[in-house]
Amino acid sequence: MINVRRIKARPQEFVLRLLLYVVVSAGAIAFAIPFVWMIRTAIMPTWQIYSFPPEWIPAELHFENFREPFKVFPFTRWYMNTAMLVVLNVFANVLTNSMAAFSLSRLRYPGRDALFLVVLAIMMVPYHVRLIPQYLLYARLGWINTMYPLWVPTFLADNSFSIFLLRQFFMTIPTEMDDAAVIDGCGIFSLYWRIALPLSLPALGVVAIYQFTWTVNNFMAPLIFLEDTRLFPIALGLAFFKGAYYTRMAELMAATLMVISPMLVLFFLAQRYFVQGIVMTGVKG
Repeated sequence: MINVRRIKARPQEFVLRLLLYVVVSAGAIAFAIPFVWMIRTAIMPTWQIYSFPPEWIPAELHFENFREPFKVFPFTRWYMNTAMLVVLNVFANVLTNSMAAFSLSRLRYPGRDALFLVVLAIMMVPYHVRLIPQYLLYARLGWINTMYPLWVPTFLADNSFSIFLLRQFFMTIPTEMDDAAVIDGCGIFSLYWRIALPLSLPALGVVAIYQFTWTVNNFMAPLIFLEDTRLFPIALGLAFFKGAYYTRMAELMAATLMVISPMLVLFFLAQRYFVQGIVMTGVKG
């Protein structure tokens, strides 16, 4: 039997779907314009960058703009410093914060819920509020103008957001699996390493991507704790392209494009885990 209501609803559904595609496409174009502008500026001659009205198509392709950052500044050293910080922070964030989240979600001990409330409270405190006590602490430890403040705290499970996200994901794992594993002789570490982590790859991917992005974009902490330019990460080094009276715009955009390229590649390779981890986090049962 033909459903008359469904036939009548099809034109309305088509219009709504078309309107949705138009809105999404307009949003995608709006968000893509700055990225396209950056690519255009990176390969454009300097005289054309500041032309008015603005021109989108370069008159000449100046790929030497990608070589200038390495000639003028210690760009390779800054890039290696950032790579080292990314490796250390991503590894430490995934490892230590997953341990803390496992403890707050799968283990039973007095004060566990109160400790989780403390984690939530720390997550609500702005980072800038903690800078002064952190600086005083690192100064007493003799860590000022060293790389230690940029990666050692991560090994102490200092990321409240990662702990919260992983805890919520661990709570979606049925507790019956833990009981069955304990009967088979698994200890606490085996429960964490052999059951919780393999089942939590989507959430771990989200944590890794967030930490990767935050480490690359971190500007405030290196600015406060570092003085030697040889120790600077790339986020702080990019500020050298901007002077008081003149900005090396082509070289700045070329260097920025080289910085964000690994993040774009990482996101496209891990977007399935990223979306899955965000969707499943917080769904209990």
